Amino acid sequence: MKSSRSRSRSKSNRNRNSGGGGGNVVNRVFDSSGPEGKVRGTPQQIIDKYNQLARDAQLSGDRVATENFQQHAEHYLRMLAEAQREIDARREEQERQNRERQAERDRERAARQEQEANAADPAQAPQPDVVESEGDSGLVETPESQPKPKPKSTRSRTRKPKAEPVAEQGDAPPQPDADGPAPEAAE
Repeated sequence: MKSSRSRSRSKSNRNRNSGGGGGNVVNRVFDSSGPEGKVRGTPQQIIDKYNQLARDAQLSGDRVATENFQQHAEHYLRMLAEAQREIDARREEQERQNRERQAERDRERAARQEQEANAADPAQAPQPDVVESEGDSGLVETPESQPKPKPKSTRSRTRKPKAEPVAEQGDAPPQPDADGPAPEAAE
């Protein structure tokens, strides 16, 4: 089992292991060991406390203590300024990325609207340029470029007559002879 003394040491060390950025320094609570004991709070609260202690020391005529408190306040002021610069840089980067994403969305929307407009009105669609030239163009004639011949009409052909359906044996009509027309059936 750990002693309470080692627990308190490790607890205070946790706040000191923040070096090198990361996290939200502006709102983090720090324990500062100053000349008059510990000062605890956010960087702005610690700055305010050290400035107050510096004013008190100045009023009492202690120039050394005044300078000491001002240096402690300056340390936290620099930490706060650095954290604010990082926050501002992060915000600017996010705003730049948001502007780029919005510009991309705007371009896509404009392209989509143009496509829809062209699909709705084919006369407005971009047409290929046709270059008319007089005389010999210098191109080689190919069978594909020749006009296709019209297909021959199939209407002039005669059709065979349709065969009549075969009925039952008693009512069967006579079959046509090879020599001539079919004889009339007697009823």
